[in-house]
Amino acid sequence: MSEERIDTGVVTGADGLARPAWAEQSDLLREYYDTEWGMPVRDEQGVFERLSLEAFQSGLSWATVLRKRPAFRQAFAGFDPDAVAAFGDDDVARLLADAGIIRNRAKILATIDNARATVALRDSGTDLAALVWSFQPAETPFPRTPDDVPSSSDESIALSKELKSRGFRWVGPTTMFALMEAIGIVDTHLIASHRRATSGVWQKLPHAARPGDHGGALPAIECVHRKAEEGRRAERPPTDDNAARCLPDH
Repeated sequence: MSEERIDTGVVTGADGLARPAWAEQSDLLREYYDTEWGMPVRDEQGVFERLSLEAFQSGLSWATVLRKRPAFRQAFAGFDPDAVAAFGDDDVARLLADAGIIRNRAKILATIDNARATVALRDSGTDLAALVWSFQPAETPFPRTPDDVPSSSDESIALSKELKSRGFRWVGPTTMFALMEAIGIVDTHLIASHRRATSGVWQKLPHAARPGDHGGALPAIECVHRKAEEGRRAERPPTDDNAARCLPDH
């Protein structure tokens, strides 16, 4: 049989580093992927900014939001929750006239309401960042290709429900999963990416695995090759059953 090509889901950039294809679409996306996406954000203002931008991104490309982020920061007072919570009708009119941002009235009003909900949380003794991070799962996904990356999770569904009960809007489960990815609560970097397990929050291997201990889960890159090898031996494509030990415990 001919050698089977292993799809690692990544492309190698001019710098020799492996990234998902979306991160190689522009210098801006590459810089964001390499330095920000998936790194822990644990302060209230930082989480509020990212929650707001994820809401604005809904239905659009992240590249669009990223290009407009400097204008967003200027328009929304650096995403200081106290400042945004004080926005009134004149501010809404100003934002709707600002061509530098995404001029969606519903999303603008939701951002202001979410700032007020953030302040109300704090006044009740609950910090937005601490609340969001309290939904960190026991395990993170181990995606080999972009198709393996989930769009939501039990935790993002629960987080969405909790935030809505606290007065937040535009915080659906998919948007909340994107937030969890962006601020490091889960690690959905592809296992062959140079950014996998670089946040300090998650290890490259499932919690039960140790390098060289094949009684547990296999090292991430080895899983890619082992799945194909086991499939070739059986003269059939690799399946999840072939590679059960590559998956984290649930």
